[in-house]
Amino acid sequence: MADDTAYGDTSDQDLLARHVDGDPDAFGELVRRHRDRLWAVALRTLGDREEAADAVQDALVSAYRAAHTFRGQSAVTTWLHRITVNACLDRARKAASRKTSPVDDTERLEQLLEPHEEASAPAERNDLHRQLLEALGTLPPDQRAALVLVDMQGYPVAEAAHLLDVPTGTVKSRCARGRARLLPLLAHLRPEKGDQRKEQGEARNRTQGTSVPPAAGPPTDGPRDTGPSDSAAVKGGGGRA
Repeated sequence: MADDTAYGDTSDQDLLARHVDGDPDAFGELVRRHRDRLWAVALRTLGDREEAADAVQDALVSAYRAAHTFRGQSAVTTWLHRITVNACLDRARKAASRKTSPVDDTERLEQLLEPHEEASAPAERNDLHRQLLEALGTLPPDQRAALVLVDMQGYPVAEAAHLLDVPTGTVKSRCARGRARLLPLLAHLRPEKGDQRKEQGEARNRTQGTSVPPAAGPPTDGPRDTGPSDSAAVKGGGGRA
């Protein structure tokens, strides 16, 4: 295998061309560069480590074999993401038809957060993320993929449309329908306006170095139990691809 620095100044497109020309190490370098983001997209789309690993493997095999068809009309990373998203959608549809049972909520949460975040947040934040991801899992695969790309991965609508091979209007529609389906499931997580103003006021007080004296009389709420604050982050094989 070639040294990691051997291709340091080589572009993705040149690496793909070298692979097509028979360089035995060029495609491996492409995988090394992009596997983490591909892995992250697969985990967020499928929510299952084994399914995501299989989808990424399927995508890389397809890319390896179809490298000669790449025409440079998009970036290599966009091409790889498109193949990966399609592999994920294929698996998501098959999983939906099999009615497979979901993985454990805690495990799924850690999988979906990794590698972007440490899974060591307070209990309240963990619970919020768990509910968000459970709600996301209720969406049809096409809507879920659009929301993952646009809302979670931060892709512009036009680029997400290119990855999904659909018109931009379709991506917008899928995102809108997905958000509409998620809203009633997540409405209870949104703070009331009064609570928001209270939190903002408290934040300003903390910023200014002042403290708000407690109200007279017995407290209305008992001590808040935040639960354990640390949990081991799950490192997926391959990370972001």
